[in-house]
Amino acid sequence: MIDATLANFETEVVETSKTLPVLVDLWAPWCGPCRSLGPVLEKLETAYAGRFKLVKVNTEEEQDLAAAFGVRSIPMVVLMKNGQPVDGFVGALPEAQIRQFLDKHVPSAAEQESAGDDTEALDALAAEDPDSALEKLQQALATNPANDVARADYVKLLLQQDRIDDARRAFEPLAGKVAIDARANALKHWLDAIEAAAQAPDETALQARIAADKRDFAARFQLAQRHMAAQRWTAAMDELLEILMRDRTWNEETARKAYIAILELIAPPAAKPAEGQAPATDPTVESYRRRLSMVVLS
Repeated sequence: MIDATLANFETEVVETSKTLPVLVDLWAPWCGPCRSLGPVLEKLETAYAGRFKLVKVNTEEEQDLAAAFGVRSIPMVVLMKNGQPVDGFVGALPEAQIRQFLDKHVPSAAEQESAGDDTEALDALAAEDPDSALEKLQQALATNPANDVARADYVKLLLQQDRIDDARRAFEPLAGKVAIDARANALKHWLDAIEAAAQAPDETALQARIAADKRDFAARFQLAQRHMAAQRWTAAMDELLEILMRDRTWNEETARKAYIAILELIAPPAAKPAEGQAPATDPTVESYRRRLSMVVLS
């Protein structure tokens, strides 16, 4: 259990919820039902052994977060998955009802272990033998075309192999889910960048425009898209940061959205940590997450 603030909300709640369900407990010190519900939620977090993460938001101290959740009555509990709220309840429910609520959204222990093992195995296979990994994913989709996890893996691997047309066709069933699925959204950003890069001026011309005017954000964004299309991820994020440092809301936050999409694309699968150890993190991803937080919160 951790306490969420505006400063750590993006990392501890939004980003975490892309790989693990996050239960957000909105409470206040003066609220009697909140004080009775809190220990029950903490007990369940322990009982579910890492299958969801509990985050508490003190609505008295974090009024901006409370407003973002539309809090009208507390305690209010919201379940986050894939960066979005998907369900919730208000009031201090009995433990049995909360378990029923959690079981609708939280994977069983067996499912979680199997998913983690499958993801790690597929990632290793993709690195060593991408053709075999693609074949395995094709088989998974033939068995279950609605398997969005396998489909996203399939599209990503196709893009990594520069099979753009195949990736576009495979992505079509995910196109309607970009607003609620972070991976689908990230893949769309990548596909859009590839299409835009094909029409953009060459890199020398874009760099000349930027040298003449550091606030030529359109040129910077086109250059970032060229980097994305070529899978030069850190170079793309560096250009997007240059935009964000000068204008955080440029073009309806297009730069920030693209930056977050890249973080989603390059984040490694969440490996199951050894007993007693914290989950491993990727230093590049964590470094660029911190840079984004510093810019957004400055």
